[in-house]
Amino acid sequence: MTPGHGPRRARIAFSDSAVKQLENITSEADIHALDRALVVISVDPDIGETLPGDTTGHQLRQYTDDVEAVRILYFVTALRTVVVVAYIEV
Repeated sequence: MTPGHGPRRARIAFSDSAVKQLENITSEADIHALDRALVVISVDPDIGETLPGDTTGHQLRQYTDDVEAVRILYFVTALRTVVVVAYIEV
């Protein structure tokens, strides 16, 4: 019997400002918490709540994990294959 495939994940990409925020995260616990939140978003990009604003472009979403104390602002590309992280708060 061949193993089944899990759900297809979206690829995670980071904006320039999110990359700068990543560079400032040095705590291993914060890195682990962020990694877990990114996995959640990659598996289900619709999990975050939509933020009010302009609906002509990409819809900005917010995912908050209160247990891990992580907040991520992101948007999903049209084909739902890439999640672009715009802002990180750990």
